[in-house]
Amino acid sequence: LAVDATLRAAAPYQKARRERSIGTKKEGRGVFLEQSDVRIKKMARKAGSLIIFVVDASGSMALNRMNAAKGAAMSLLTEAYQSRDQICLIPFQGDFADVLLPPTKSIAMAKKRLEQMPCGGGSPLAHALQQATIAGLNAQKSGDVGKVVVVCISDGRANVPLCVSMGEEFDPDADEDSKDGKPSRGYLKEEVLACAKRLGSLAGFNLLCIDTENKFISTGIAKDISNAAGGKYHQIAKADGNAIASVTQNALNDLKAS
Repeated sequence: LAVDATLRAAAPYQKARRERSIGTKKEGRGVFLEQSDVRIKKMARKAGSLIIFVVDASGSMALNRMNAAKGAAMSLLTEAYQSRDQICLIPFQGDFADVLLPPTKSIAMAKKRLEQMPCGGGSPLAHALQQATIAGLNAQKSGDVGKVVVVCISDGRANVPLCVSMGEEFDPDADEDSKDGKPSRGYLKEEVLACAKRLGSLAGFNLLCIDTENKFISTGIAKDISNAAGGKYHQIAKADGNAIASVTQNALNDLKAS
């Protein structure tokens, strides 16, 4: 029972209730309370953060990136043992992205799920960002998660359009620069930037792009993705679990302090 709030709710009606009580068994009471005055305290749960690793598992560097993401996820889970923070891992390769590790605080579950990591094939980055958005929104609805940090480990290049990831065929008429029935680089980039912009517009969402492309041949796409979401950008050409964990933890600390 929230005593203070209940008394405040009843206060405006005391004079009228006291007059109505004259001649009844309630006469002489100090305070007149009715059911409609009662207020209950609701204990607010302290929401933790959700760190979603979106990892490019396509191409020749796939295994390095996946191992680095796995190392970073395990490191952050260990650090977050005393907190309410959770980890999620979404690798993307082939035609679509899949939630390999749903949001969890369990180190045992993470180890088990991360033993088998798919690698190779195409790069459906737009679908990966969309999946991360859905996972983050669902976690926020549970009440256990407040802030969502999406850590995208990629060079930013995509070669699979969102429609294909959703099980539909690509329509060349939708892209004026399409060749041989395939989407152009510009079309794919704009699609990814649109997904990043939507993610960045959501309350409590933040994007951290870790560019694994060599800076001497960098196309700058990963930085464009970060800018579209209003996020942060770091370049770590040699994907390393400790380095990624450190950058992510610093970003998380900055968000919690803000």
